[in-house]
Amino acid sequence: MSSPKPWIAEYLWVAGRNTYTDLRSKYKTMTGVSLEKAELSDMPVWNFDGSSTNQHRGSNTEIIIKPVAMFPHPFIENAKAVLCECYYPEGEAERANTRKVAAEIFERHAEEEPMFGLEQEYFIFKNGKPFMWPENGYPAPQGDYYCANGSQVCGRELALEHYQACLRTGLKISGVNAEVAPSQWEFQIGPCIGVEQGDHMVMARWIFQKIAEKYGLEINYEPKPIKGDWNGSGCHMNFSSKAMREEGGMKEITEACERLSKTYLDDVKFYGGDNMERMTGAHETSKLSEFTYGIGTRHTSVRIGNDIAKAGKGYFEDRRPASNIDPYIATARFFASSMGHEGPSVDLLTPQPWWEVLEAEAKQ
Repeated sequence: MSSPKPWIAEYLWVAGRNTYTDLRSKYKTMTGVSLEKAELSDMPVWNFDGSSTNQHRGSNTEIIIKPVAMFPHPFIENAKAVLCECYYPEGEAERANTRKVAAEIFERHAEEEPMFGLEQEYFIFKNGKPFMWPENGYPAPQGDYYCANGSQVCGRELALEHYQACLRTGLKISGVNAEVAPSQWEFQIGPCIGVEQGDHMVMARWIFQKIAEKYGLEINYEPKPIKGDWNGSGCHMNFSSKAMREEGGMKEITEACERLSKTYLDDVKFYGGDNMERMTGAHETSKLSEFTYGIGTRHTSVRIGNDIAKAGKGYFEDRRPASNIDPYIATARFFASSMGHEGPSVDLLTPQPWWEVLEAEAKQ
């Protein structure tokens, strides 16, 4: 009986600075199990030098990576992509391992079947400016770019290459569209249950890093990369519990919104850095320093769709999250605050100067 042919496993992990550009990976030759029959339990625990990614602590620089999800590789034929969590050698979760925090919260309330869909906006950049923008000055004002077709559209080939790669990987990507500003696009990940939402979003971002690398481009996730009268980038979160999706679910949705009105000043701290630059009350946004919700509204913190109100059940959309959110703790916090559960603590976050500005505005 012949041995299985060797194949490649690309181990990837979140390295600590963020969950969108600081995604690292390395390759491992797998033997003893075939590519076709390999399961997550077949993937060995591995390690890397944490001093080279600024993840180590003390003199022991090794970081342990434990496989948590596995996908068909989008770019290499005889390979799989293996998403990992990071741990210190002593067994404690590495400080940036927010996936473990989120997974534990979702596991404690698994019976509620928290379902998410995230709308990831981004800009395509080249040489420090939006792709295909004029060398000097600006393109025509916003209005002709959203969901457009024609010579004014920038970056369609890249957005569709990413879309196809996500489908090859088996990700739950539900759509793509051109956004309000030129070279601004959006892809949607979901619906996913619990921590799967974070896994699929991190994988989609990793795929985009690979594609951008090939073309010498940058995928920009800053909330307000272009100052002035240009839309910022968000990552709207759509959420429902099992009860919200059943008959009478509208009552559950309204109660969730009322709970969010009591926790919003801490919730928004989980919704990405520099988000106050985007959430000004203009360009289809609300203000971070207040909480509002409504039916069919796009200037409120939370929107309940007209179709949902008519059906009396379904989901609702939090429009506050920025494009640079950590999808693990952002979804866990949104879920916990909506349902009245204990969520991730603000102590997990590095304090930001804009927090004080936010709290001062809220008191006015």
